[in-house]
Amino acid sequence: MNRRDFLTTATTASVALTLGGCNDDNHQAIDYSKHPHAKRDDNKRVNINKNKKTVIKLATSWPAHFPIMGTGVEKFAQRVKDISGGSLEIKLYPKNVLVPALAVFDACSSGQIDAFHSGPYYWKGKNSAFSLYSGLPFGFTAEEINSWMLFGGGLELWREQYAKYNLYPFMGGNTNIQMGGWFRKPINSLEDMQGLKMRIPGLGGEVFSKMGVNPILLSAGEIYTSLERGVIDATEWVGPALDIKMGFYKVAPYYYSGWHEPGSILELTFNKYSFSKLAFEHQSIIEVASSEMNANMAYEFHAENIKALQKLKELNINILQYPKDVTEAGKVALGEVIKELSDKNKDFKRVYSSINDYLKLSKEWSDASLKYFLNER
Repeated sequence: MNRRDFLTTATTASVALTLGGCNDDNHQAIDYSKHPHAKRDDNKRVNINKNKKTVIKLATSWPAHFPIMGTGVEKFAQRVKDISGGSLEIKLYPKNVLVPALAVFDACSSGQIDAFHSGPYYWKGKNSAFSLYSGLPFGFTAEEINSWMLFGGGLELWREQYAKYNLYPFMGGNTNIQMGGWFRKPINSLEDMQGLKMRIPGLGGEVFSKMGVNPILLSAGEIYTSLERGVIDATEWVGPALDIKMGFYKVAPYYYSGWHEPGSILELTFNKYSFSKLAFEHQSIIEVASSEMNANMAYEFHAENIKALQKLKELNINILQYPKDVTEAGKVALGEVIKELSDKNKDFKRVYSSINDYLKLSKEWSDASLKYFLNER
């Protein structure tokens, strides 16, 4: 063999070996149990959507351009378009444009829309376990619930149970800790809670019901009018940033800190069949962009709430705390709700067991680290 032939042969072999090694590494890096759609021919993963365009119909439970939650989804849609080079477009439909705010679950399940953005606790009527994926009174903070979802088995449980409805969920944001709510009259004791009509969803509503409150589920656009007209006596919403924009302080001036939603997850959920038909690269783009939205929304809530707190001071609104007997009654009520729902629903029992085991460990770490730091700070 002459020198030129040798070099040509050696170079070809070297390139082949290098490419083969990269492919092997890529295969080893993929967890097929978590990414079943990854079992595709590698040749179909690269630029297969060039000169093509896929449009996804996504409905939300929020009004158009609604701060943080609505605008967060808008940023997500733009991000998907940018990363995909325009080959994947998320067409957004605010609440009531294509489907009613609280009908997005059924619309997506049936295939009327491809995806939706909302909150899992709205669907507790479908399965009480779904409310746990939003959070738990006296439970996970935003950081803790994200940790449980990603590294404690929560996301796998969620997807397994949503699959029965032909749905495939992603975490789509977190409100961070929420406030206890706005009341038309002050709460001086547990007695003042009796018979109150309050807009409060999810497990928080179940707990407050045990405390004598009549929980009512209303969409965002109905809350202020209902509060102003006395149809309801109180409402929780999110936190200062959004609550001020809703104007609740004008008709219900008593504002309380809360424990019912210490870190509530929002959802970006797809029709399972529609998602499975997307190209691998589009699925991956959605996964990455949704992760970014999930983080950014939590950070934005924090940033806007700390500024809104100063606005509350300008409005001469004091943040109050529930009386001790109200908080203690809430803890007792939570225990009763957990037991009743666990006895009725094996899905709920299974998810709560996972949460409780993870929360016990997290509490120990938080007490040894964060609690000490915050007290000292």
